[in-house]
Amino acid sequence: MLYKNIMVAGIGVLGSQIAFQIAFKGFQVSVYDINDEALDSGKNKIVVLMERYQEDLGATRKEVNAAFQRISFSCSLLKAVSEADLVIEAIPEVVNIKTKFYTELSKVAPEKTIFLTNSSVLLPSQFAEVTGRPEKFLALHFANEIWINNTAEIMKHPGTNMKVFDDVITFAKDIGMIALPLYKEQPGYILNSLLGPFLEAAMLLWLNKVADPQTIDKAWMKATSSPLGPFAILDIIGITTSYNIELAKASETGDQQLKKMANLLKTELIDKGKLGKLTGEGFYKYPNPKYMNSSFLKG
Repeated sequence: MLYKNIMVAGIGVLGSQIAFQIAFKGFQVSVYDINDEALDSGKNKIVVLMERYQEDLGATRKEVNAAFQRISFSCSLLKAVSEADLVIEAIPEVVNIKTKFYTELSKVAPEKTIFLTNSSVLLPSQFAEVTGRPEKFLALHFANEIWINNTAEIMKHPGTNMKVFDDVITFAKDIGMIALPLYKEQPGYILNSLLGPFLEAAMLLWLNKVADPQTIDKAWMKATSSPLGPFAILDIIGITTSYNIELAKASETGDQQLKKMANLLKTELIDKGKLGKLTGEGFYKYPNPKYMNSSFLKG
């Protein structure tokens, strides 16, 4: 193993998946979040993941329990990063929050530590200098439901050391990912460069009252033989993540449609506790969403 001790910053929907996947592959993982409440919520997410690994991958109870034992939890950044060979940041998609985090991390992380961002739309070069180690900083982006959709996009910025880049590609493979190297910065990487406009187009149809989410999903699923429509995908991603992305884009571009879209996500879903699949409800109710019913596409 190139790296043995991994720190994951942020134990939200994707952070919890990243931490557990890495631990499941035999690494020691320290998880950092801002308070005990966030950590407890993350632990609960991991308990759910332990069941999913048994259902989806055929993992044994012994294997998932052993993975959980390889994870430690702390709201002390100094303690969490003290032995880290590599840090994976999975905190909210908000520039100011990430900037503050890297400023603090750079003060306490060992000199050896590689910094990776799991940002979905923000570029490594936006934060490279504030990390204090731009040559050891790049992006490692995962898809949601990481144990099934096991892609890892590795994206360098102009100042990333090529050996570090190559080592992170190897690390991605070591944790069970299909490594997808990007040699030039691209907002949205590969996946979100394709997925982002698709999801936004669906949400604009909803925002402008052209059709409701279920009808839009039916249209896409039936016409393309896709197993999921855009609103089912939004539930998997998590509504809060989509809200943060759209709000950031609206602030950056001044696009009033995107601002209205973010507000609609907030008022219709987030304020009502409908945060997506992992919380039991988003655009659909889980564990048995309507799009999984055999009758969904029949009329």
